[in-house]
Amino acid sequence: QLQLVESGGGLVQPGGSLRLSCAASGFTLDYYAIGWFRQVPGKEREGVSCISSSGGYTKYADSVKGRFSISRDNAKNTVYLQMNSLKPEDTAVYYCAGSWDPVRYSDYAPPLKEADFGSWGQGTQVTVSS
Repeated sequence: QLQLVESGGGLVQPGGSLRLSCAASGFTLDYYAIGWFRQVPGKEREGVSCISSSGGYTKYADSVKGRFSISRDNAKNTVYLQMNSLKPEDTAVYYCAGSWDPVRYSDYAPPLKEADFGSWGQGTQVTVSS
């Protein structure tokens, strides 16, 4: 069973950068698209970005386009989310999740919806504040 662990969160000033990591174990990521989601208390979980298992296709929420970049290293079974030009409204708990695809190294990137993903990590807190 795929297990995911996020890391890299922390406190950063507005305009700063962070890189989140999503490390997988229990199964190869070669068959999984990976998504990043975020949630603040009292609000629904929001899809941020996802990447196909091939790494060739990516999607971003409008709120992070041009500032965030998703990438993956299948050899390390890890997916990254590079976050630049951070804003206070980016403050949230960030989660990664896997979406299984029967095609290895698929070019399909699923919609940024919770229902399309399973195998959630425990989350990492990102706080953007001066």
